Parts: sequence; structure tokens; C-alpha cells
Amino acid sequence: MGTLIRRGARPRRAPGARSEGEDVLLVSTSANEVRELCAGALDGAVLSEPELARLLSAKGDDAHTVFAAARQMRERTTGDAVFLYGFVYFSTYCRNECAFCFYRAGNDESPRYRKTADEVVAICRGLAASGVVLLDLTMGEDPRVLADGCAGLLDLVAAVHDGAGLPVMVSPGVVPDEVLAGLRERGADWYALYQETHTRDLYDRLRVGQPFEARAAARRAARRAGLLVEDGLLTGIGDSAGDRAHSIATMRAEGWEQVRVMTFVPQAGTPLEDVTPQGDQAELLTIAALRLALPDALIPASLDVDGIRGLERRLDAGANVVTSIVPPSTGLAGVSQAELDIDEGYRTVAGVLPHLERLGLRAAAAAEYTRWLDGARERLQVTT
Repeated sequence: MGTLIRRGARPRRAPGARSEGEDVLLVSTSANEVRELCAGALDGAVLSEPELARLLSAKGDDAHTVFAAARQMRERTTGDAVFLYGFVYFSTYCRNECAFCFYRAGNDESPRYRKTADEVVAICRGLAASGVVLLDLTMGEDPRVLADGCAGLLDLVAAVHDGAGLPVMVSPGVVPDEVLAGLRERGADWYALYQETHTRDLYDRLRVGQPFEARAAARRAARRAGLLVEDGLLTGIGDSAGDRAHSIATMRAEGWEQVRVMTFVPQAGTPLEDVTPQGDQAELLTIAALRLALPDALIPASLDVDGIRGLERRLDAGANVVTSIVPPSTGLAGVSQAELDIDEGYRTVAGVLPHLERLGLRAAAAAEYTRWLDGARERLQVTT
């Protein structure tokens, strides 16, 4: 049997191993230890990075123990309510060369488009009518959209806020502080900016040429501007359980309101196109560990990795948001999977509802989501 590493204890490490993020624990984790860690988290214990790494390494029945604890934690915070997010990837042009992304600037195989403001507002109105509670406006770091002080982006956010009547999340990449303030003034509620990994050398290989600290600073600036913040990580890109534990602990320390994880899907025309897919177990365990580490956070189950077939596994791991709901026949693309389940109509509210019902969950109403946002802002005012 392994020995439980208590909070504050120093784990044994492999010779020459670095302290940040690496999978370096040299002891195994028993079923009793997994149960003890889960029980501790449910009792309010703050799990250390080594302890989180143990949960992230769970297998078989031990993994199901972690998932069950995460569902129990979700029940305490949002009950059976699941928030549904509409997704509008309105520009697939990007100035960056991220090694993992289909829409990287140099990828000639990527489909490129820019939706007009009128098109985006019409799509958002349709999504609002279908029953989503938030509109996620996502783009590559499109130089045209970001030109002139991001005037086009600011106008688009205002048009969607006024025209669709729902909370708005914006994912424009790193933008100046004054633009973040402008987004809030024009009606944006959320700023999403994913670090992908909080292990610096791995980050440098993924987000080529993009300073690590610039992304971290942008999220903090967004909070100062009054925006709620989402951070996230990518798994299956050479990361270890220790890397993921480090990301969870970092996001917990920052106190972000929404945190997520997605499994890497190899993309044609990118440096990582030949990487062997790893399956979704690491993603599922990370969702569960996020739930245990950040009980009050919103944690998405994305339809953009496995489509509708993978939704129930992610909800069973403790997620309480469904993201990447995309209306068919609108010419929109996904991020990890450009076409998966979109034109078939599976990535719609109607396509999601039967899966929620089968799990004893339900789609939350817009008023419930507004109350959640109000509570999150009140907590933010207390802590800032």
C-alpha cells in the first residue's frame, strides 16, 4: 500500500525532476487513500498538488469513487441544474501559431470565415429562443476584428447584448486592459482565456511566441474590469497528472468563476497532427478533480471533443455546464472538431435534453443562471 501524503508534506521525487507540474510521485495510491482524499474534499479540505495528482491518476473502481464524489459535490452547489451555453465561433482567422490549433495562422487546411454582425446577432437570437442561458462569442485573434482598438469587437458585443437579451461570454484572446473595460461596459459578463497548461515549458511548446505572463495578466485585468473569468487546460498534449494538478491548484488560487478541461484532438496541418489520441479518461478525472477543488465553480462538459456521445460521461464526472451548443445550417465551426455533430442537429438544446433527463439532471432556466451570476459577482466584491 502507498502512503498518503498529507497537506504540506514533501513527496519523494525522481532524481533531477523539477518541482512544477511533473508526474514525480514514487508511491502508489490505494483505494482507501482515494476514498480518504475524496471524503476530505467533501468535508472542505484543500487538497495539495500531490493529493490532486493522486486523484488524477486513479483507475478502475478508484476512478469511479472520484466521479461519485464529484457528483456529490455538484449536488451540494447547483443541485440538478445544468447551464446550457450557445457557441458562436464568428471568426476563424488568427494571428497566432499555436501548435495544437486547427486555426493557427499558417494552416492552409483550415476553413476561414468571418461572420457579419447581423449574422452573429441573428444566430444568437435563435440560440436564445432555443433555451440556452449564455452566448459564447469566440474568435481567433483575428487582426481585422482586433484593429482600431477592437472597435468591431466592442460593437459586436453591444449588438448581441441588446439584440439577444442573454449574458455574453467573449473569447478574443489577449487584448488591452481598456478593451476589457469596454467589453464590460457594452454588456459582456465573461472573459474566457485559456492557459492550456500552467507548466511553463509545456506552455511554450503549445502557445508558440505568446508570453506566459501576458495571458495570466489579461485574466487578472479582466477581473479588475468587472468581468467574470474562465480559464482552462488541454490534456493529451504531453501533460502529466502532476501538470494537471498544478493547473488545478493555480486556477483555485486565482479563484476563477469557470474552469474547464478539454482533450486534445490532433489537427491536420499542425505540428501535432501525428500525436496519438489518448482517450478521454484524463479529461474526465480532471473534471472531477476540478469539482472537488473548486466546488462553487462552473465546469463545462464540452460537445466539441466527442460530440453528443461523450456528454453523459462528462456530466457523470461532475460538470454542470454544457458548452459548444451550435445551431445547424449556420456555417459555424467547432474548435477541436470543426464539423462534429453540428449539421446533424445533435449539438442543440433539443439534442442535449434527453441526455440530461437520463442522468436525472435538467436544463436550468435563464433566471437561474442570472441568479448564479449575481451571486458570483457578490462573492467577487467581497474578495476584491
